[in-house]
Amino acid sequence: MMKKLALVLWLIAGTLCALPASAQIVVVTNTANQASRMFSEQAAQFFLGKSNQFTPIDQAKESPIRRDFYKKIAGKSLAQVEGGWAKIEFSGKGSAPKAYASDAAVKKAVAADPSSIAYIDKSSVDDTVKVLLTLP
Repeated sequence: MMKKLALVLWLIAGTLCALPASAQIVVVTNTANQASRMFSEQAAQFFLGKSNQFTPIDQAKESPIRRDFYKKIAGKSLAQVEGGWAKIEFSGKGSAPKAYASDAAVKKAVAADPSSIAYIDKSSVDDTVKVLLTLP
């Protein structure tokens, strides 16, 4: 009986260790930007085209971080976000954020534009960007 219990516990522990950890997403800006922190609701405004105080930078359309970011920051699917940007672009009031293929490319774009705002995996943070918000 004890051997069976030990085997079951070992299998459960092994399964839990094998589950992928959800990446923690951070919203970042240029190190020269005056902003020091931000609330989720504020960040959502920039990425959904409702404010132009910052220049939003997106991740690639097919990247899991992009899907997770919009779900966490605004409770929206990518289709909903793209639909919103289509309306904004059609009305001539703005254009969707430029998308980059990796955290490294996003950080490079942020470093080149003091008014930029973007999101990356927390593990990619270095001294080239300033963290404004960590998403739960």
